[in-house]
Amino acid sequence: MQLDTAIDNTRGESMRRRTVLTLAAVAAAIAALVGVQIASGRTEAAATKPSAQGCDLGTKSNAIKHVIYLQFDNTHYNRDAPNVASDLEQMPHLLNFLQGNGTLFTNDHTILISHTAGGILSSLTGLYPDRQGQTVSNSYDFYPASKIPAFTSSFKYWTNPVDPTGDTLPNMVTDGGKNTPAPWVPFTRAGCDVGGVGTANIELENASTAPSGDVTRVFGAGSPEWNEAAANPQLGQTDFVGIAVHCSQSSTSVCAGNAGAKPDPLPDEPGGYNGFQALYGTKYVDPVITGGNACVNDTAGQPITDPVGYCGFPGFDGMLAKNTLGYVEQMQENGVPVTYGYISDAHDLHAPNQTTDAYVSSATGPGDANHLAQLKAYDDAFAAFFDNLKAHGIDQHNTLFVVTVDEGDHFAGGVGMPQSGGPLVYDHRTCTALATCPTNQIGEVTANIKGLLPAGEPGFDIHFDDAPTFYVNGQPTPTDPTVRKLERDVGGLTSLDPYVRDSSGTVQTVPLTTALVDTVGEKALHMVNADPNRTPTFTMFGNPDFFFQTSNPCTGVTECVTGGFAWNHGDIQQEIGNTWVGIVGPGVDNNGIDSTTWTDHTNVRPTMLSLLGLKDDYIDDGRVLVEALAKKATPDGLTGPTVRQLGDAYEQVNAPFGAFSAAVLKASTKALESADDATYTSIEGSLGSLTTQRDALAAHIRSALNGAAFDGQAINQSQAQSWIDQANQLITQANALS
Repeated sequence: MQLDTAIDNTRGESMRRRTVLTLAAVAAAIAALVGVQIASGRTEAAATKPSAQGCDLGTKSNAIKHVIYLQFDNTHYNRDAPNVASDLEQMPHLLNFLQGNGTLFTNDHTILISHTAGGILSSLTGLYPDRQGQTVSNSYDFYPASKIPAFTSSFKYWTNPVDPTGDTLPNMVTDGGKNTPAPWVPFTRAGCDVGGVGTANIELENASTAPSGDVTRVFGAGSPEWNEAAANPQLGQTDFVGIAVHCSQSSTSVCAGNAGAKPDPLPDEPGGYNGFQALYGTKYVDPVITGGNACVNDTAGQPITDPVGYCGFPGFDGMLAKNTLGYVEQMQENGVPVTYGYISDAHDLHAPNQTTDAYVSSATGPGDANHLAQLKAYDDAFAAFFDNLKAHGIDQHNTLFVVTVDEGDHFAGGVGMPQSGGPLVYDHRTCTALATCPTNQIGEVTANIKGLLPAGEPGFDIHFDDAPTFYVNGQPTPTDPTVRKLERDVGGLTSLDPYVRDSSGTVQTVPLTTALVDTVGEKALHMVNADPNRTPTFTMFGNPDFFFQTSNPCTGVTECVTGGFAWNHGDIQQEIGNTWVGIVGPGVDNNGIDSTTWTDHTNVRPTMLSLLGLKDDYIDDGRVLVEALAKKATPDGLTGPTVRQLGDAYEQVNAPFGAFSAAVLKASTKALESADDATYTSIEGSLGSLTTQRDALAAHIRSALNGAAFDGQAINQSQAQSWIDQANQLITQANALS
């Protein structure tokens, strides 16, 4: 696998390259940080600055003055163990705020492949991966001229290419091979500064000074920032990565008269985007939101630093709730009225390491003492966050709050052993004999997929994952005989699974493949974008207890369990795909928990813009969630009797976790695992035809829902019913194929 270590960040286990410590070592690392000299201090700004005077969110009631968007990494509403409270149950200050003041949808869904990058970016843009670029994430392969797959990261600044020589199309690619429109544009055009706090690709993602590095692309080779990052990459990350403000052209913008402001070019932006600036990195952002100080405080009043104590970005794994919320709070109280924040995974214990100046992580299981403590710290951070905002006049009466999660995760582990006082204990030791792992073992089963397959397979690379995407050397067609044999061999893989036992406790053998899709099925699942060089040959959706790579995970064995990683995502299981989203603020009904409305990530964007009186320069893939809106805030075009039924039919026929996609997965698996070429050809041909029809139908419905939400165009009820019927027919036809 080709890896540019300069862009090997660790957010969302993007590269699976973290240094993993035992829990004891993590605890020691935390203790060692106590007393570290803070490189620079700060005091609170004297007073809250008003939002930029030019900021016009255009709401009907003009009640919304602030927008706070927060997206967790792998944080669950549902319980991971029956007798252990869920993540949100253990954060009552957040849970009570969402269900007590607005609507909390608990039947939300992510996209495929369900990872951090794709989940965040679909929510930010309102677009499925085929229209925002990250059809495989958090990393993916692409075919350069050699047709030997090469590796790259999904996490790059918004306008960066896949690769400066191997694939010059945008990493964030949309229709026609153009750069995906940026999510901050409607706000900055309306005079509002937009803050990014660790959120995928809207700030610098790496401090690389390579030609494809973010520092090079944004600041330019030879610039002072480039020279700093080249001389000290870690300081470059602390100063320039992870935090940004995209500025309006208002005279009250934080960029106005600021020598640290840099151009904010978006050359492919519909309608043009000229003369805008941004502040990239804490070196330039911190002083403007702290009254001139170099360090921002977290919600507990302590300076936010990198692991060795320098004020600035703490790293993506260091975006603990107290740090992210501290940045969001300071921005909101000091002239940045729109903020997007990312909060790191609560299931992994992140601890700073002064030797490497980075964070190290260790997995925790449900009910583990460290997991309970981290969730308590997250809840404390939210309690302080809401109190501090309210003290500055920012609350649900004048602020739109949107809180969600990128994806769910499957816990790969056994049953924790109860200890006195209540916490559960898991065995973190490496297990190389799967048949004899302890019953309280923790950790995914890491497997060398090349070692599991028979000899003689074609050369290939995979995206390391629970749902690995295969890139066969030479970029062969789906019907190539070597590809077909490889698919059948992958479909037949089995293994012992230490977490599946019979009544006597004997470890059982399980299938490793849940579903298979090649390029035909990938297109139906929105996994084929405008860049043909990054389309996988085929995708295996695996057993969620397993993680697949192309080398032995432990010396001398093809499979083993190590305790560093225990939360698997990317796959099609409901516990992974099912997520949640809470919306609070003016125009939002106080519905409490809504567990019945079926929704997905792409609906977040249009719902927000509808409430704010703004619109995109493109048609979103999602729909406005009228189920959350007060009557006075519901667009007139979305009040018809069949609108909700149309929205539901649209999602079931178009969403990656909808009914049509579920049928595609079953039919495609049958086709790819079949040794009968006639069966394969027949099913694949039917799937291709149904997907073409689906895409045409979805485009009609999407356009109608968008027109009704943002342009006042009424939906013809007869036409709506016809579309609903067509959607149901396509789902029925797809189900018949398997």
